[in-house]
Amino acid sequence: MATINTNPGAMIALQNLNKTNSDLQQVQQRINTGLAISSAKDNGGIYAIAQSMRADVGGYKAVSQSLDLATSTVDVALAAGEAISDIMVEMKEKALAAADSSLDTASRTALNEDFKALRDQIGTIVENAEFNGKNLISNGATDISALANADGSNTITIGAEDLSLTGTTLTISGGTQINTVTNASAAATAIGTSLDNLNASLARLGTGSKSLEIHKTFVGKLSDTLEQGIGNLVDADLAKESARLQSLQVKQQLGVQALSIANSAPSSILGYFR
Repeated sequence: MATINTNPGAMIALQNLNKTNSDLQQVQQRINTGLAISSAKDNGGIYAIAQSMRADVGGYKAVSQSLDLATSTVDVALAAGEAISDIMVEMKEKALAAADSSLDTASRTALNEDFKALRDQIGTIVENAEFNGKNLISNGATDISALANADGSNTITIGAEDLSLTGTTLTISGGTQINTVTNASAAATAIGTSLDNLNASLARLGTGSKSLEIHKTFVGKLSDTLEQGIGNLVDADLAKESARLQSLQVKQQLGVQALSIANSAPSSILGYFR
């Protein structure tokens, strides 16, 4: 039926053109964002999964930062403990030298002064072995904990080690001297015990630092794997999108021409009245 009120051809051509324009807009958005799924309306299920994985990745970034802080704190404590160990070795040498009964008074006095300076240096080292307000080797120090998983339900705890002269690890005190043969012998024995205790403390701190390092490496790999998984879910294949863009641009031009032809069809009705 020839009519000017209804143009089915133009309707169909317009529907096809609108569909092409919609597809073209989608392709352009994917090219602009690099994402095949950038919002929930693209694919609600996949978007929800990707967002959940993004939350985990963000959580692991916080875990990594927590591990870095704990590692730095433990490393500072280790450096201080190793310095104390070196001092203790030197102190034992001086104590043994002062335990020699044939030593004259002036020499023993000189050794005692050196010994006291080294002893006091231990206290200085302990006081300054602090990172981010946390000291693992001071008197009364508390354990330090680092996050181990993305939801904070697990932690890695490193125990504090009291390496001060008032603690139990070192069996010498702030008043220990080697001014006599008896005191020097007692100090040498106490330093030997202190070194054994100190080595055990350093071993525990070293093990703790290593565990933090291993877990940080694991967290980094896990975070990278999650990010790769997110990419697999939502990233656009830009090579395919580029080819599709060119195809849709040609299709759009053809759609415009088809609509123009369909719109001109009613004008043929004028021929019936000539």
